[in-house]
Amino acid sequence: MTAARTGGCIRVAAVADLHMRAAVAGRFRPDFRRLSADADILLLAGDLTDGGTRAETDLLCAELDGLPVPVVAVLGNHDHDQRSGYLIAARLTALGVHVLDGTAITLEIGGIRLGVAGVMGGSGGFPDHPGTPDEGSAEHRARMRRGPLDALRLRQALASIDCETRIALMHFAPIIDTLAGEPSKIYPGLGCHDLAESVDAGGAALAVHGHAHGGTEFGRTPRGVPVRNVSFPVLGRSYAVYEIVPGSDRPEDRDRIPSRP
Repeated sequence: MTAARTGGCIRVAAVADLHMRAAVAGRFRPDFRRLSADADILLLAGDLTDGGTRAETDLLCAELDGLPVPVVAVLGNHDHDQRSGYLIAARLTALGVHVLDGTAITLEIGGIRLGVAGVMGGSGGFPDHPGTPDEGSAEHRARMRRGPLDALRLRQALASIDCETRIALMHFAPIIDTLAGEPSKIYPGLGCHDLAESVDAGGAALAVHGHAHGGTEFGRTPRGVPVRNVSFPVLGRSYAVYEIVPGSDRPEDRDRIPSRP
């Protein structure tokens, strides 16, 4: 049975780290086809493919084709493994998925305007777990500098939204609360505190990320914005649903299990 809907809210379904490959083909499709019973929109927070290949992209598109609610996505680091993230984005766009990269989109859902700003994000570290952007290989330094750079892009994208209700969508984590369960030594590689600062500055009602497979679902930014780690290994199901009540100081978020026949 589907839980009763709170009046005047937006129901946001979210998941990350599908890591589409032959071994999981079709796993998400049945629940995604029934999304409208639980949610008004689906957010995909990156690592949608396992290694960015064309075959995996085909499987991903089969999973997402013709869904009954709007879909908004960002790519993750593994979607760029073959240097073909732009091809994945193009294929998803052709399906009608809104793929964000330092950009934002505003949708009208049940008479309510909802803005979503998205970036991949990156590494960079946190106050008690700093990164090392000036050490190591060129690839390591680039990863460590990506977080602060994408945080700036996220801040600008949030600022461009012309409605009150805003969501920040990213792949990398903005806080350490949702990393709990991962080895603390890898925290700097899993996210960046600058992303949280952008979430707070941008007036987001909710922040959604993935990437941390061993992390924790629930956390908050320093200013109290709810943050949700929606990595599929964390959720253990096809998606979670969070309710946002426009105009409230905090979203009324509820963890829901997808409806079953």
